Amino acid sequence: MAITEISLNLLRAFDAAARQGSFTEAAKELFVTQAAVSHQIKALEAWLGKSLFHRTSRGLLLTDEGQWLAPTVADALARIEQGIDLVRGGGPREVLTVGVVGTFAAGHLVRRLPDFRRRFPHIELRLLTNNNKPEPSTDSLDLSIRFGDGAWRSVDALRVMDAPMTPLCIPAIADTLHHPCDLARWPLLRSYRAQDWPAWFAAAGAAAVAARGAQFDTSIIMIQAALLGEGVALAPAAMFEAELADGRLVQPFACEVDVGTYWLTRPLARAERAAERTFAEWLLAGA
Repeated sequence: MAITEISLNLLRAFDAAARQGSFTEAAKELFVTQAAVSHQIKALEAWLGKSLFHRTSRGLLLTDEGQWLAPTVADALARIEQGIDLVRGGGPREVLTVGVVGTFAAGHLVRRLPDFRRRFPHIELRLLTNNNKPEPSTDSLDLSIRFGDGAWRSVDALRVMDAPMTPLCIPAIADTLHHPCDLARWPLLRSYRAQDWPAWFAAAGAAAVAARGAQFDTSIIMIQAALLGEGVALAPAAMFEAELADGRLVQPFACEVDVGTYWLTRPLARAERAAERTFAEWLLAGA
């Protein structure tokens, strides 16, 4: 009998039985009967002229020959499955790891991911959120979406979109705010960027009010506090369109201030890959 006559089903049955230590459990995994698995194992043993299992009262134990064969069969089946996935998927998949500011991920990127997956099924996107202080050279990130002025060392920075800051709060608080000076009545929720509130008051042409509210390292959590009525947040309205649209949040003043921009950065020390270029073009086209 030539080796090409061995049925793939025989090898699958052996692999399942070797991992499960039971014909019954292997049958459940393969959606066949226990008798079918037993018959397939016997057929494989007959062809090899070797026993592959010791049948004991406690279950199946691999013989020496079974122990030699099991990892080879498992690896071969995994390679076959991988090859089939590649063909069905139209080619090899590229993994792209992107670090993303949490606010941008939740407020803009997530709702666009179905479009990326549909258009570029060969790219496996892995998103890691951060508080805007990623270190691409040490975090093994291919790309990073960051907020700031774009003046970072050792990276190429592409401007993605502006995100001007403005006060945001619940309607009950907004009803008490008629002039910027009225903000003194409420805690001013703030980020680690101490200059943001003073910059907004300057843009509004009003005297600055000291920000004494809680401090946050991400606008997402700051907005959650604002939704609970803990004060007034200074955050990019563009990232919280859903909350503004359904009325949970209100923008009491039209004034906005630019204190930074969202950028896509790539370490200059590494050559740009095709997947990185594809993601960049897709991201910028929809910004």
